[in-house]
Amino acid sequence: MDFNRILNKNSKTFFLIAGPCAIEDELTAFEIALHIQNVCQSLNIPFIFKGSFKKANRTRIDSFTGIGNEKALKILKKISQSLNIPTLTDIHESSDAEMAAEYVDILQIPAFLIRQTDLIKAASNTGKTVNLKKGQFMSPQSMKFAVEKVKDSGNKNVIITERGTQFGYNDLVVDFRGIPHLRTFAPTVMDITHSLQQPNTSQGITGGLPHLIETMGRAAIAVGVDGIFLETHPEPSTAKSDGKNMLQLNLIENLLSRFVDIQNTINKF
Repeated sequence: MDFNRILNKNSKTFFLIAGPCAIEDELTAFEIALHIQNVCQSLNIPFIFKGSFKKANRTRIDSFTGIGNEKALKILKKISQSLNIPTLTDIHESSDAEMAAEYVDILQIPAFLIRQTDLIKAASNTGKTVNLKKGQFMSPQSMKFAVEKVKDSGNKNVIITERGTQFGYNDLVVDFRGIPHLRTFAPTVMDITHSLQQPNTSQGITGGLPHLIETMGRAAIAVGVDGIFLETHPEPSTAKSDGKNMLQLNLIENLLSRFVDIQNTINKF
């Protein structure tokens, strides 16, 4: 993963993929991107801005799905060009790949769709970096085959993101023994917000445990993860998607500062 526009890419710390769950409007997206960029510059962290241009995997039919595909993608491209940072969005159908690739640097395959061969191939064929989110139903070892789908398509730019394994109906658990295994296949990221989701609630709205975000990040860095993925919002309680497990934006500087301290300590050994 080598972007000419990624800042601090020679840093000896983790890289960060962060942003809102979904693009809600231009003003909020820019507020989040600029705040994280300033924090990452001060801490020397390579930063990739993320935001979903649409949310296709919703429990309820009345859940927020987006502001319009082209409108959201144009906001992502504007952020990328204005702030000179790479961007990421997830895709849900093969037809999304070519469209989204015109606007962003990284195409993400959602965890629920990680077995969809045509979707992975379509993303790979764009030549963009592909971020594969490990399915909640998959072992670390089985992610080898998802990575091979990307590489066999002629694309060597692939990342894996761990986001937990389904535990019963309403919880997720992260087996940190899997991180070193996943890293043998591709650079590996730990999603420290989605791994704290509480899915399938009786209300049809995903819950979460955001007070454990720092715990997940500390553990991930300790076991040698390459990157951290998190979702953040100025007011998670008003976010239109996944607010229950997002980090409040004004907490991100102190959190990342502590993560960098842990990383710097590990680098000494």
